[in-house]
Amino acid sequence: MICLETLGKLRRRHLVNGDSISAIARDTPLSRQTVRQSLAACEDPRYRRQDQPCPQLGPCRETVTAWLEVERQRPVWEHRTAMRLFHALRQEGYRGGYDSVRRFVKRGKPSPCPAVTQAVVPVAFAPGAKDQFDWSVVELGGGVQTVKVAHFRLCYSRRALVAASRRDPQERVFAAHNRAVAAWGGVPVAGRYAHPNPVVAAILVGQERQFNRRFLALLNHYLIESMAGTPAAGWENGHMENPGGTLREWLFPPRLQFARLEDLNAWLAPRCQDREQRPHPDQQDRPIGPLFAEARAQLRPFTAGFDGSVEQTLRVSSTGLVHDDRKRYSVPAAYAGKPESLPADADRMRLVAEEQVVAEHRRAFGRGHASFEPWHYLPILERTPGARRDRAPFQQWDLPTAVETVRAPLLNQPGGDNAFVEWLLAARHPGLDPLDRACTRALERGLVTAAGILNDLSRLTAPTSPPPLETAATRRLTCEPGADCARYDRLRRPEVGHAP
Repeated sequence: MICLETLGKLRRRHLVNGDSISAIARDTPLSRQTVRQSLAACEDPRYRRQDQPCPQLGPCRETVTAWLEVERQRPVWEHRTAMRLFHALRQEGYRGGYDSVRRFVKRGKPSPCPAVTQAVVPVAFAPGAKDQFDWSVVELGGGVQTVKVAHFRLCYSRRALVAASRRDPQERVFAAHNRAVAAWGGVPVAGRYAHPNPVVAAILVGQERQFNRRFLALLNHYLIESMAGTPAAGWENGHMENPGGTLREWLFPPRLQFARLEDLNAWLAPRCQDREQRPHPDQQDRPIGPLFAEARAQLRPFTAGFDGSVEQTLRVSSTGLVHDDRKRYSVPAAYAGKPESLPADADRMRLVAEEQVVAEHRRAFGRGHASFEPWHYLPILERTPGARRDRAPFQQWDLPTAVETVRAPLLNQPGGDNAFVEWLLAARHPGLDPLDRACTRALERGLVTAAGILNDLSRLTAPTSPPPLETAATRRLTCEPGADCARYDRLRRPEVGHAP
């Protein structure tokens, strides 16, 4: 393929000067066929390289190919982007550029570009003027389950914050807002929100929305001006819809494996901070971090976070449980049949009776889940020790290893239930650590008896005597009284009158 300059010379000689193809071929190093094809070409000649050499990527091609083969077996939403694969290769020792990885991945994993169906007006925001909030759904590994992911993004700097939860109740919405405001160090002037049930109660005509009362309390607390987008109009929430999908592709594929939701959120926070070094989508010469510093100076300060706990009054059942949202939480047996207040926040369930917190549980999200605290049922065991057997609160009680080792043979002895309940009553206030040490001592001695372990437990939990008080030298007696045994003999004399 010849260059444009040579093509121009050929066309001028043939079309302007009238030279034949043979004459042109004699004066140039080109063959007559090449001259004829060049003159007949309708498009400008372009250089098309069939195979782009990648000297740095060469040793890593097999690794990338293996990754792509594994991802072809997974759903589309779990496929990693070329940028994710590039960073993974960097950890494997790759020192080349991103373009080589992108071209190689594009040949192995084509991604068609969706057609534009409607023209929209581009948006631009002032620093600290607005944030956008939306929910996204992803899958969390380790017993596959669906989690809700709240996306916050400052529109000017594109600073993002992601928080995951198993459900999207109002308490989670409030907790996500508090976390975003605390991370940003201020409150934006306005916020644009999607239409989840905890936020919008009813969609009216046009832009009119009926927001949830508790969510309005959150907006009034932070003095945020609320704006709602049109349903099925993602372009109005442009900084969240497409960037939110990009953020999900960056963070979640391949499927994450975490034991607890808290571990997932602890892993997400630094990943969002790492994105501050990336260039801004609209200002490619500046990263997100400095732009966020400009926006942060324009945010409105706040004094305290919003208390998003929701309180309700429930009655304790005869089994010492309160039922909330198809879940059960245990309460001390003394409050059975009495009404209790249940303030619930995003992570904890507190049960209040007589103006005191009598029980606290980690909030459960599985339907039909029961959260038991065995210590709540200890008064019942004091009356009926045999109630410990085949009872739900005690079946999954995680006792220390030494206690579990001693308990098994003890319960097979006559009166073993009574002895074990006596141990628990003695360890009710100090906890299971002293009981664990007492059982460990008994196992080390090789003499395991109920009375011996109870004696060791009493010694370990006995209150220590206070140290002697040091008195000042000025308060000591100058003349200490001495012992005078002759005083009794003087009292026995007849003239004193005390003796018979």
